[in-house]
Amino acid sequence: MNRLKMLSVTAALLGVAGAAQAQFSSTVTAVSDYDFRGVSLSAKDPALQASLDYAFGETGFSVGAWASNIDYGSDFDGTLEIDLYAGYEASINDDLSWNAGLVWYTYPGSDNSATKSKISSYPELSAGVDWKGFGFKQWLAIDYGGSNDTGLYTEANYTFALPQNFSLTLHAGYSWGDAFKDIEYLDYGVTVGVDVGRFSLALKYVGTDASGADKVSDDVFNNEGRAIFSVSTTLPWGE
Repeated sequence: MNRLKMLSVTAALLGVAGAAQAQFSSTVTAVSDYDFRGVSLSAKDPALQASLDYAFGETGFSVGAWASNIDYGSDFDGTLEIDLYAGYEASINDDLSWNAGLVWYTYPGSDNSATKSKISSYPELSAGVDWKGFGFKQWLAIDYGGSNDTGLYTEANYTFALPQNFSLTLHAGYSWGDAFKDIEYLDYGVTVGVDVGRFSLALKYVGTDASGADKVSDDVFNNEGRAIFSVSTTLPWGE
């Protein structure tokens, strides 16, 4: 794993955020496992992740970039994922809001030494609503993972506050569509978070309903139940 490459990307994002105006922000996260919809994309190894976000004032529009180290197995040379995204959010009333967005997943240097192919970049659209602590979002990828098949992901999340700066988040998501024909699956998660000063700590248990041949017990693309710990902070820090 090329950790120096990931560190250089993180340093660049931090440098921009530190020098920018308040509409810029950057979130840096250290996580024990990069979980994506119940599947480990870091082979159950720790990941360093960073984002750089820009909000266009009070218009509701925002753009950003996010990066993480990945591990897709010994056949792939690439160790980095960079996502570019844009979004819009608007309030309907004090409790209800809606959002829409686009994410472009990219994998620089992701050569497969066996097939001489690359991990395909692809876009994914989303639309969602938030009501108090409940959120619902639908994702759509016309060319999921470069498969030429439609991939859909439906998720629901509920977060509520606990005493002493703690919070509890419940998550359920379902991957379906032509890209998941015969392998549709449910992923779920329970996260306990706490804010300590300028840092957010979280302990999450994540799993899927995969069974039989669809259950992956190897480290690469593992989809078994497992606990994941993370620490994050968002810059610039306030007074």
